[in-house]
Amino acid sequence: MDPTRLAISAADLNLKLMRWRALPSLNLEILFSLKCLLLGAGTLGCQVARMLMAWGVRKITLLDNGRVAMSNPLRQSLYTLDDCLNGGDFKATAAVRSLQRIFPAVEAEGIVMAIPMPGHPVSSQEEKSVLEDCKRLNDLIDCHDVIFLLTDTRESRWLPTLLCANSNKITITAALGFDSFLVMRHGPGPFNSIPNLKAETENSLAAGMDNLALTNTDGQHRLGCYFCNDVVAPTDSTSNRTLDQQCTVTRPGLAPIASALAVELLVGILHHPNGIFAEAEIANSSSGGNFELPLGILPHQIRGSLPHFQQMTLLGHSSNSCTACCSTVVSEYRKRGMQFILQAINHPTYLEDVTGLTELMRSANSFQLDWDDDIEVADDECVEL
Repeated sequence: MDPTRLAISAADLNLKLMRWRALPSLNLEILFSLKCLLLGAGTLGCQVARMLMAWGVRKITLLDNGRVAMSNPLRQSLYTLDDCLNGGDFKATAAVRSLQRIFPAVEAEGIVMAIPMPGHPVSSQEEKSVLEDCKRLNDLIDCHDVIFLLTDTRESRWLPTLLCANSNKITITAALGFDSFLVMRHGPGPFNSIPNLKAETENSLAAGMDNLALTNTDGQHRLGCYFCNDVVAPTDSTSNRTLDQQCTVTRPGLAPIASALAVELLVGILHHPNGIFAEAEIANSSSGGNFELPLGILPHQIRGSLPHFQQMTLLGHSSNSCTACCSTVVSEYRKRGMQFILQAINHPTYLEDVTGLTELMRSANSFQLDWDDDIEVADDECVEL
């Protein structure tokens, strides 16, 4: 028999047994049809791609502009020594070859492209190329159902976060420290429409994704994105670093844990009746969370620490001054398009000015000065007394 057909049959059997034995409500159709875009094909990207395939996802696109280095294969599970030779293959294309060797039925595509970033100004000669990359990234996000943010730097996550908020896409971030990690789902965009929930093709992907976009009816706040807790705009975090500081240094076990949780979080969203609008749940010792859902609770953020072997579920609401997902930023993007993005890239304080963070910091500094003056006056009075 054809080995490819045997592999497909075996993979399907494993998932069908899961549904039969433990998860009767497991929606295999939506998993098989889901289109996932992975931004970053490094340690996290490799692991997330493997986990997605294990859950039955077969349409995977990986975007990265780096090449496979000699240090990569030990921690980045889709690469081997052969991928490092002669200067190294592009990670995106090497990862696709590896995925196809693991499971021939996967529909994988590799995109070699850099993500434009705020704080990394471009010359007038580069503007055309950068704008083309922005438009291409926007098109990729539009034609995928789920976006994973798995890049190395904070600023490289800004543009995808904005574009996902604008198009109301399911967005999941995974980020690593040396011995700690963050996995989170972004909330819906500030502008969203009520879908047609009476689609005739209930088993189609379109209908399945509609069911994930139920509107909030209870007045709950939106869940925040990766940038909602910031009080400054993302900026260049690599130029002033030494070579050793530019390398991602993390404990080897961290990426597999975070990647697995990121994919499990996605599967939880897909099986929640409110989908992207689902409220955040926090596990606690008294109630243990909502285990009435097929896969248990659906948190907003998962933060883990290897030194203490601890894991926490946290909640963070969206910020009206967020530089990536607030209504002001998304409105400016809708009005000005790529020129807005170009200004955000070239002018480090522009996003802070637009969102009111500049004025907020000015007020905070003024308050600090007034507070210091009051203290000095009080001290003088004490001396005179």
